[in-house]
Formats: sequence, structure tokens, C-alpha cells
Amino acid sequence: MRGTGNVSAGSGADELSSGPDASPSQAASGPRFVHLHVHSAFSLLEGAMPLGKLVKLAVADGQPALAVTDRNNLFGALEFSQKAADAGLQPIMGAKLNVRLACAQEVGGSPSARSGGGRGHHGIDTSLPSLVFLAMNETGYGNLVKLVSHAYLGDEEDAAFARIASETAEREAGSAPLPDNVVRLEQGDGAGASRDIRRPRDIFGPHVSEAFLQDHAEGIICLTAGDEGPVNRHLRDGSPQNASTTLQYLKSVFGNRLYVELQRHGSHDEPREEEIEPDLLDLAYRLELPIVATNQPYFEKREDFEAHDALVCIAESTVIAVDERRRLSPEHYFKSQDEMAELFSDLPEALDNTIEIARRCAYRSPKRKPILPNFASGGGVEGELSALSEADILRDKATSGLNARMEAFGPSPGHDLDDYRKRLDYELGIIEQMGFPGYFLIVADFIQWAKAQGIPVGPGRGSGAGSLVAWALTITDLDPMRFSLLFERFLNPERVSMPDFDIDFCQDRREEVIRYVQQKYGRDQVAQIITFGTLQARAVVRDVGRVLQMPYGQVDRIAKKIPANPANPVTLKEALESEPALQEERRAEETAEKLFSIAEKLEGLYRHASTHAAGIVIGDRRLDELVPLYRDPRSDMPVTQFNMKWVEQAGLVKFDFLGLKTLTVLETAARFVRQRGIDVDIASLPIDDKETYELLTRGETIGIFQLESAGMRKALLGMKPDRFEDIIALVALYRPGPMENIPVYNARKHGEEPEYPHPLVEEVLKETYGVIIYQEQVMQIAQILAGYSLGDADLLRRAMGKKIRAEMDKQRDVFVKGAVERGIKQGKANEIFDLLAKFADYGFNKSHAAAYALVSYHTAYLKAHFPVEFIAASMQLDIHNTDKLAVFRQEAKAMDIEVVAPSVAESDAGFAVRDGKIYYALAAIKGVGEAAVQHIVDERAKNGPYKSVTDFFSRIDVRQVNKRTIESLIFSGALDCFGEPRERIHAGLDTLSGHAQLVSREREEGKLGLFGEELDSQTAMKLPVCKPWTGSEKLQKEFQAVGFYLSAHPLDEYREMLEKMRVQNMADFERSVRAGAAAGRLAGTVVSRQERKTRTGKRMGIIMLSDSSGQYEGVLFEEGLNQYRDVLEPGNGVILLVQADLREDGVSIRIQQAESLEREAARDVRNLRIYLRDEKPVGSITGMLSGNSAPPRGDSRISLVVIENNGEMEVEMMLRQRYRMTPQFASAIKAIPGIVDVELV
Repeated sequence: MRGTGNVSAGSGADELSSGPDASPSQAASGPRFVHLHVHSAFSLLEGAMPLGKLVKLAVADGQPALAVTDRNNLFGALEFSQKAADAGLQPIMGAKLNVRLACAQEVGGSPSARSGGGRGHHGIDTSLPSLVFLAMNETGYGNLVKLVSHAYLGDEEDAAFARIASETAEREAGSAPLPDNVVRLEQGDGAGASRDIRRPRDIFGPHVSEAFLQDHAEGIICLTAGDEGPVNRHLRDGSPQNASTTLQYLKSVFGNRLYVELQRHGSHDEPREEEIEPDLLDLAYRLELPIVATNQPYFEKREDFEAHDALVCIAESTVIAVDERRRLSPEHYFKSQDEMAELFSDLPEALDNTIEIARRCAYRSPKRKPILPNFASGGGVEGELSALSEADILRDKATSGLNARMEAFGPSPGHDLDDYRKRLDYELGIIEQMGFPGYFLIVADFIQWAKAQGIPVGPGRGSGAGSLVAWALTITDLDPMRFSLLFERFLNPERVSMPDFDIDFCQDRREEVIRYVQQKYGRDQVAQIITFGTLQARAVVRDVGRVLQMPYGQVDRIAKKIPANPANPVTLKEALESEPALQEERRAEETAEKLFSIAEKLEGLYRHASTHAAGIVIGDRRLDELVPLYRDPRSDMPVTQFNMKWVEQAGLVKFDFLGLKTLTVLETAARFVRQRGIDVDIASLPIDDKETYELLTRGETIGIFQLESAGMRKALLGMKPDRFEDIIALVALYRPGPMENIPVYNARKHGEEPEYPHPLVEEVLKETYGVIIYQEQVMQIAQILAGYSLGDADLLRRAMGKKIRAEMDKQRDVFVKGAVERGIKQGKANEIFDLLAKFADYGFNKSHAAAYALVSYHTAYLKAHFPVEFIAASMQLDIHNTDKLAVFRQEAKAMDIEVVAPSVAESDAGFAVRDGKIYYALAAIKGVGEAAVQHIVDERAKNGPYKSVTDFFSRIDVRQVNKRTIESLIFSGALDCFGEPRERIHAGLDTLSGHAQLVSREREEGKLGLFGEELDSQTAMKLPVCKPWTGSEKLQKEFQAVGFYLSAHPLDEYREMLEKMRVQNMADFERSVRAGAAAGRLAGTVVSRQERKTRTGKRMGIIMLSDSSGQYEGVLFEEGLNQYRDVLEPGNGVILLVQADLREDGVSIRIQQAESLEREAARDVRNLRIYLRDEKPVGSITGMLSGNSAPPRGDSRISLVVIENNGEMEVEMMLRQRYRMTPQFASAIKAIPGIVDVELV
């Protein structure tokens, strides 16, 4: 490395110079030390220094090079390499890897040596010794990548494990010993013990095996890793001979590339360094091995130790006060050259060797061009095509595909077949010129496979829908010529970049497509892409509070005061600046100050690795020859260790396999429709259906993709769409900024004269009534007015979007010059340029809008023509989201669709459609598991309907259907089919469960016939008599189980009174507000009440309420909250006086007054009329009037109406006092056995 210290990819360096910021003395004497064993933040929950920080520290100290050696990974290798090179610092690619060496198998662990938990499952010690590996050259880097990948994937070990596990399963348990690389764990005693055969990496964590290390050592320098290495551990454990044997083994593998690592942290926490150093030096000199000084920094400064110690505790789920845990020294900070020179002044060669190693490791991985698998090698072609190039194969498939499309649909209006062939030929020429035929073939192949398997695929996403080749290959389902979509917006010959098809698949079957790709190209050539989660403000406060052992309530209170905004997370610094309450918490006590101080230092560090939601890469060879790989514990599929940005730098091409819930709804709805013999082909639905546009014009868009928000419904009511282009426009316009043009678009659509910036562009803007909506329109206007090619026009659009002044000025000159040449005045040309610049920023990708508009239209079509099936499918998709289920149930009610309450006699596990009704899913009930309800349904299908409660309990397996599940079934009404009151089944639950267990035991022992029907009838008679649940109690329990009121609503009892008072439900009130109303009266049952502080420090209440039309939210501020807090308790019925605001997202409610519904009802004095057939219930009525259930005193009368054969006879009950009759008391009376009906009059 010379001069600035820049190193070109793949180059070597014979000398090092001090960094650009070196002090004069350092520059004069030359560099004295380089850090070679360093942990960045990519040593997850262990390193506390981001890569940028590390590079700045090394440069500031004048160090000429730096190695990053994160534990068991290369997560940050390419990013570090780039950042270091940009700063004039030589990057050294390295990693610290756990190893399993035969000569080190008995090495003991220690709290200090463990990483991330110390002990694995079942108490097995997972502490393995480590070694530090540094890449010297291209070969070394390739081997390092393979070593890191092997640490997680373990080819030969895990292959052996698979064979052994299979063989072991065939043996008698425990009869034969297992090989060394498989561990059998036993739980329990004797014959009943359960055996768990586990992979080596399940036991020991990621590690490199001895054999693999030997085969992949070339080009790598090895450091012995200090106290965590096998040599130091042997010495620490008093085994110098084992230490010598290990060093000799490593020397045989690495030769003169092995260095004995010395660390001096001078702390009482790590006395072993001083104790073993003489023996370590003796070994090194005796075996003629060089020594090297390192400091293994984890954090920047000595004063950061406390925060780092908290980070270690977070990683190991322990607390700072615990003594027996992993502890480091405050000396593990990023020491300067001067500090290291002083520390190792007695061993200058240990410092000199850091410079020597840096000279030997001057390699930087180059940026690769895109790498794709050969399509033909993946079995993509057969017969004559197999001898052709990918370009010829693509041309053949695209041509035949276009012919098929033309035969099915014909050319679009204004075009003929020749236009399509010319466009296809043009696109193919660009694709071939840019070298992307293989990409199109690969994408087309897995999409065509998915469609052949009946897996729903979206019509397109993003700019890819602008490609005619994509349409011909059935990658997309939109004719780009029909909708004026531009290929150059997708693939621009003027700007070389990879094409990017984002593909939507049915959410439930996306994994099948990924498995197909793995099988086609090889499991070792396909991987997911890694992502990293960070310690964000709220989470880090909770974590630090826990390790400091602060009271949970205090930490929870502090965390909740940090604003939560997942889309744009707030930092602790920002929260402290904007939230006075947080500042008060910080000042309140010393522990809170420490909490914030530590949390601020840890915030933003990486917490965990996971996988990208959609990204898949496919290589042309084993991926571990290109990038390091990782294994997500939740998946068997490999994951790249580089994230999306850096995996592309490594040459891999990303394919997005997205799961779109709406495609699942469409497929489920179509399946329900097919059950009644009607075949629905989603892709062939006509896009000019009158009923569909009428539904959209009415704003009935609950469940409609992209169009169901209140703001969208309002826009649809104004637009009154009657053509597909209107939906495209609305999808594009409904965003901040462009939505201000919705009224203009609507006005012009319904008669107002369109205006155009110039007559020449009328044809381009006619479709949108002169409003510039799409990016493609900006490109076409530049083409028409200024002579741009569409490729250059795309560059213009990008420049306008980025608003870079220099580039904008350059483009303005080109645009104005071209416009003037075409007869447009200079002033007008500048005016049009400014107009385009505005809309280029706001404009939307028309290809994407059109593709998603098609999905919106398809959902609307199904809702218009098959509403029952559509609503059922929508409910099935959100089967575990009770908020959404409540919305869809209300929508069904509004559309006169009956939703049959859950019943073990009729319901399936999922939502079902029969006879024009939706049958509520048993699995949608809260507190029941999928397996439990599937067992109930399977038993009914196998052995016939359940005849009674006891028959039901006799036939279910209580090991699968537990007490909590049965309680939820009772509360939901799913056992009402047996004719027994819910409260009696609930009261008898223990008896019935005992009976079920007895039957299960007898069934297993083959004795069931001893009991038969006799036991059934006896048990049925033993259901206890108990106090009936009132209507309110019953509904509250139903709400608890279902998430909303299903069979009735608590307000139903007050219907007459509410109508008299002119109280509206929320749905009617919303309509009134849209018609101009600003205030009104509402009633509701309080579902929940949350209290928060506003930015001014005052309290406000957020009240969730339920009425017969669904759930709604109201807010009230401090004065009202204090006044009405008792009234607004969850479960209470209330009458509200409200004010309303109409916003884009719906109607906003502010509560002005709140009154108890029960108290309001009491003012309306009414008498109670009780209908009965004989005098038997009278005693129970009297008992209720004299017991705890008695209503309050009042002026109501109670009369009994006795129903006789020849008529009715009414008599007043003679009571000692009168009562105030309430709907709740009337409901309780009605529940008494023998009561026919009750009436408040």
C-alpha cells in the first residue's frame, strides 16, 4: 500500500504508510501498530462499534490498515471494505470462528470464553474455542467465505447426521451407540424416556470442523485468538502438553501463516492473561512461531465499558448484578498506537508483526458484474431449443407467447399485429444488448410453473408491467400497448441496471414456488437474503431497564412515553428533545439517568439477524463460492450473510417472491364459487363490467384491494368510475401531494373542459383529462416536445425526481433547446419544464398503478357478482384478526348476507359457504387452536353429528380439546346447538371433562361397551342448575370469545328508547356527517379506554365503543375525561353527545358528554310484563326481587300474564315495594326456566 493507503481489488501491498490523519510524529516514524482482532456491531449484541465508527477511529489514529473479525460471520465484510477504502484505509477481511479440533475437544469453557449464552439446550456446554482468520489474497478470501458458510451449514457433518438419524430411527432406542458427531439427549427415565437426535450445530452452535479447516486453510493467516483460543484455554486449564499439541497441529495446517496472539488487558477480571503469558511465549519460541499483539476491542472508549457490559447482559438474558456471568475488562476499548506501543514495549516484535500481517493481507473483494444461472443448465429447455443461446430461446418463447396472446385477446384498439411484433422485436433487441435474456427466462419459468400448479400469481408489480416481452411470457397479465405502458420505464438502454420483477404470489403457496426454484437450480445455488434488526428506542429502554433490575412498572412507564412510529422510528435523542415527560423521568432519579445514558449508547446497534421478506438469490454455482452463507434457525434454507445492497455488489441478482394476501382472497372466493358449479377464471374477467363499476361508484369497497379506506371511498363517490383507466388514475392519485388533483380530475371527467400545457401533448394527456398523473406521461411529453428518446426521457425523469441542481440545469438546457427547435417559444418551454419537474416528483409509475388497479378491479368484480363467497374469503384470510372480522361481519349484515353463528354441529374449522350463508369458523374463536377445532370437525365427519352435550364430550379427545378451548366454545355459543343454556354447560364443565377423560381411558382399554348410552344419559341429567346469565353477561362472554357481539348486541334491549331519543348508530351518523351534519347523539358499549398525554402534558382519552353497526373510536380531552371517567368504564353502556370532523380517512369523533345508558333508561319509567304458563317460575321471580339481583327502587309495576288454552290472564304482582325496571333485569327474568317472554311497557 502506498501514498494514501488505497488498495485496489485483488492487489497486494509491500509497504504501509500512516493514514491521512496521522500525526507528524507517526508519519515520520511510520506506523507502529494495526488492530487485527476487532469486533464491530456485526458481532451481534457483542460488538458496540458500527463500521463507520471503527474506520474513523483507525484513520484518526493514523493506523494504515484495520481488520474486522466479527464472531462467526462476515456480515459486514463488503461494507467495511468499501468504507475503509473510501477513507484511505486498507481493509483486512477477517472473522473469528468457533472450531472443533480433535486435539482441543476437552478444552474447558469459562464465562469469559462463552459467546451468546454459554450453554445450549439440556445444559450442554456450547463453548467452543475460537481462532481468528485473516484473508491474504483472493484464494484466502474464497476459503474464508467457505469456512464461515460451513460454520452454519456444515456440509459433511450435517450430511452424516442425516444418514445417522435415519439409521438410528430404525434401531431399537438406545441399543446402539451413536457416532461422535451426533448427540442423543434423553429426558425422563427408563422405557418411557424421549430421545432427541440433534445436529452438531444444534448442540455446539456455528463452528468449523477440523477436516474442513485443513482443506480450506490456503491463503489465510491464523491468529490463536487469545484467551478464547484453544491454546490459551489448555494453558489456563493446566494442560501445557495439549497446548503444545494444538499449536503444532495448527502449524502443520498454516505453516508460516500462524501467529501466537498476545493480549494484555491488565484487569483483575482477567488475571489468566498474565498467568499464562510466560508459558505461551515459551511455546511460541520453542515452536519457532511469531507472536502478535492484539487488544480485541469491543467498544470505543474506556468509559463505554458500563454500556457494553449491559449489552453483554442483554445478549445472555442476565442482569448486571449477577456474579457468575461473562465479564470483559474495561480495557477492551479501541486503543491507539501509542497505547499499544507502551503496553507491549517489552515485546516490540509483537507490534512489528501487526504491520507485517497487514502487508500480507492487502486484498479487497472486487465488485462483480451480475451473475445468473444458465437457464438451459437448469433444465429450462428441451429438444431443438437446447442447442440455442439464451437470446435465441427467449426470442422463440416470446414470439410464440405473443402469438398465443393475440389469438386469445387480439390487438388493442388503435394497434395492429404488426405494431405488436415491432414492439416485441425492439424490446428483445434491448434485452439482448444489455445481456438479460437469462433473467427473463428464469422469471418466466417459475411463474409459468406456479400457474400450471394452480398457484395464483399477481398480474404484475412495478415497472415490469410495461414490458411486452413480459406479457408475452405471461410474467405479467397486462397488455402494455393497450394501456400505453413504457418499456423504457422498466429497462432503459441509456442506464445499465438489472431489471427487477417483483412477483406477487398467493400468500399461502409462495413457499411452493421457492421450493421449485431450489429443486430446479440446486439447493446450494439458491438462498434467501439476510436483514438485521436493531435496538430501537423503546426496546433498548426495556432491555437496559431489565439488566439494571429497575422496577418493571417504572421502565414500562418510561418506554410508553417514547412516541411509537414504526414507519419512521423516533430516536431516544429526538424523544427526549420533544417529550418533557421523558426529561422529567430522566431527572427524577440516578437510576433513570443511568438507564438513558446506557440506552443512548446502545440504541441502533444490531440485535439479531433475520431474513428478507421476499428476496431470493440464484447463483450459477454453489453460493458459498460467491458469498458467505448463514442459517436462520427458523428455516432450513440458507441465507446470504450480505444484505440486499451488498449481495448485489457481490454479483448476485435478487428475485422478489412476494406474498400478496389479496391473491389468496381471490383464490379462496373462486374456490367457494366453484363449489356451486360455477367456474371463475380470475385472469379472464372482463374489465368493462357494469355491476362492478356501479359497486365502486357507490363506495362499497370494504375488502376491495387498495380502495377500502374511507378516503378512497370518498374519492370514488366523487369520481364515479366507469372505465378501468379511472381506477388506474385513482390508485396513482391517492397519495400525499397528487391527491390535490383528484377534484380536478373528477370535475373534468364530469364535464369541465380539460386544459393542456401544449396542444401537441393532448393525445398523451387526454386519458387523464389534462392532469399529469404518471411518470410515463412526463417521459412522453419530453419525447414529443423536446425530441428526447424514451431512454433519455427516463434519465430526465430521474433527474427531476432527485432535484440535483446541476443535473436539472443541464437537463433544462437540453429540453428548452429541443423544444425551441420544434417551434415552441423559450418562455413556454421553460414553463413546461417547471411543470414537468413538479409532476415528475409527484408522478406515479403507471405500470405499477395499472397492475394493482387490475387486482382492485378483480376483487370488486367478485364482490359485485359473488358477495357471499367474497366476504367469506375475506373473513377466512383474517381468521385471527377479530377487528377485521367485525368489519366484514358488519359488511355482510349491510349486504343482507346471513352469518351463521359458530356451532360444533355445523361449522367447519375455517369459514364456509353453504346455501347462500356464511358459516362462522370455529378456528376464529379466541382461545381455540387450529388442531383442536380440526379434531372436532374430523370426528363429526367420521362418526356423524353430535347428538348431545355428553355425546360431544364422549367423542372428543380432551388431550387435544382442553378446558380453555371448551370454555371459549361455550362463551361463543358454539355449543348452543345442544339446547342447554350456556351457563349450565359451563357450570358442569368439570363433570363433563371428567366424563370425557373416563371415556377416553375406556376407549384406549377397549372397555367402552361397558357404559354405552347409559352413561351418556346419566351424565346429561347431572348438568347443574345454576343462576342464569343475564343477557348482558352472556353477550360480554361472547364478546370475550369472538371479539365482537355476534348473536345480538347489548344495545338491542334499549332499541325502542334509543329510537325515541333519536340516537343514531355510527354508520347512520357517518352518512349524516357526509351530508353536512357536525354533531349528534350516539350510543355504544365501551370496549376499551386508553389514556395518554398530549404534547402539552395534558391527558386525553381514546374510547373504543361498539354499536349495532360495528366498532368506532371517540376521543375526549382532560376536562371531559375527568368528568366522565367513571361512566366510560369498559363494559358500560353509554349515550354520547358528540361533534364530528370529516377527514380523508373517515369521520373523527370528539365526545362532548357521556351519560350512563342504564341511568338514562331508568328515567323512562316502564312496567314489566312477564309471560308464563303456570305458577312454577313465580318463586324464582320473587327470589330475584329479594336477592342481590334485585333492581333499584322505583315506580314500576310487575304483572304476570298466564297463558292458558282459552286465552291469557294478566294479574299484578302484589309486592312490598316497587322497583325501577331495567332491560338488564328483564333479561335476567327471561332466563328463568318456565318464562315464555318478558315485555317492558
